[in-house]
Amino acid sequence: QVQLVESGGGLVQAGDSLRLSCAASGFTFSRYVLDWYRQAPGKERELVAHITSAGISDYADSVKGRFTISRDNAENTMYLQMNNLKPEDTAVYFCRAGIYWGQGTQVTVSS
Repeated sequence: QVQLVESGGGLVQAGDSLRLSCAASGFTFSRYVLDWYRQAPGKERELVAHITSAGISDYADSVKGRFTISRDNAENTMYLQMNNLKPEDTAVYFCRAGIYWGQGTQVTVSS
């Protein structure tokens, strides 16, 4: 059974940091391109960060220099380190591996 389970969301103040985790099971994690998406209320889901199986990453302009995506293939886990959070980062954050999606974790940044 394929599962992606996010954790690490919460309520923080502007300027704070959070690290999201996404634990995967049921598929060959190391072979997949991994993504973090987010969806704010009333907005479409958007790609935040992306990392290939070779470890090459890319980011949305809005988070470059603040967010870092990483993966631990030995632990079947991906991460999103989010620094200097802003109120506009408030959203539900989802991890994705190919056709598989997590259930999302809420991040709320107060000003």
